[in-house]
Amino acid sequence: MKSIHILGQIKSSFIDYPSNICTVIFLGGCNFNCGYCHNPDIVRRKGMSIKEEDFFKFLEKRKKYLDGVCISGGEPTLYESLCEFIQKIRSFGYKVKLDTNGTNPKLLKQLMDHKWIDYIAMDLKAPLRRYSEITGTNVNIDEIQESIEKIMVSDMDYEFRTTIAKEILSKEDINEIIKLIPNAKRYCIQNFRKVYEIIDNDRCFTPYKPDELNEMKEAFEGLVHELIIR
Repeated sequence: MKSIHILGQIKSSFIDYPSNICTVIFLGGCNFNCGYCHNPDIVRRKGMSIKEEDFFKFLEKRKKYLDGVCISGGEPTLYESLCEFIQKIRSFGYKVKLDTNGTNPKLLKQLMDHKWIDYIAMDLKAPLRRYSEITGTNVNIDEIQESIEKIMVSDMDYEFRTTIAKEILSKEDINEIIKLIPNAKRYCIQNFRKVYEIIDNDRCFTPYKPDELNEMKEAFEGLVHELIIR
């Protein structure tokens, strides 16, 4: 198996995998360059790597205390050996949640068809017309749409989610996004959080106020089965 570049880990999380206690790992590299991203070093493949053998030793020791593994990034589907890596995780008895930007629908289909993942969280970065602008790269919109369709017709648990800040996405933009996923199981609007470093430190990103988030929730509830504000 080709090496998986693990650049970070949260050893125990109660929030990253709904209804499960999980460990979260961050795989280096991403094909997007979102200015508001909280993981610039991981996107740029910087930092101290965690050896795969050490990670699997950790999984062996923590089997009594953890339910699953959340694989995040970066963008995990950039790794050709991701399927083998996930199968090895599952051999320890863990459930697997995958965070993805949806740019590799072929791999997503393989993972879903073989039931190698139990939960998928796909980021919807923007209305389709603004995808390249928000992600800072040329995006194949057909791949995004294909991933959305494959996830929505699957029988697995999933969520779509969008990170918002006043400088990047408006209420009207969210309305466009949510129309891409009518009657989806779960859609999460994630308010931008100010942190020490993001990819574009020269820009200012402003979180929405609680009352503004409540207005969005009231406006969009009923368009999906579950709408969550984070």
